[in-house]
Amino acid sequence: MPKVLPASNTGPGHRARGRRVSTTLAEINVIPLVDVMLVLLIIFMVAAPMLQRGVEVSLPQARQSAPLANEPVFVDVPLSFSKDRRVFISEKDSIRLDALAERMRQRFLNRSDKRVFVRADKRLQVQALMDVLDALKAGGIDNAGLVTDFPEQK
Repeated sequence: MPKVLPASNTGPGHRARGRRVSTTLAEINVIPLVDVMLVLLIIFMVAAPMLQRGVEVSLPQARQSAPLANEPVFVDVPLSFSKDRRVFISEKDSIRLDALAERMRQRFLNRSDKRVFVRADKRLQVQALMDVLDALKAGGIDNAGLVTDFPEQK
């Protein structure tokens, strides 16, 4: 809102102009906005890792590795596989082992590169891993690689 200042009498011979109108600089108080934005930033920083939680698999370690393909397909074999015989395709689809071969046929129907990466829990028995690899082979998968962790540097 403009301020209205009284007319100034500068002396005789000067013409009085009447009232002078002076505008004030409008300032927006951004401190509450910054406070709210910082609180939202902290909330999202805490919540984001919780939303990206996948299947819990404890990987074995290996010293040699190769880079992955552009769009790799992962088959996760959790420790609960020994009880329920379920695997996860790309951390989303939970399917039974007997349906894995058909699902792989459907998924790789029009792809020439038929590679799958298996992330199996290191506490699983080798026979359980062989059952998964046999189902993948029955589904037409040419290359099945095992995903491992790098050993920790001592």
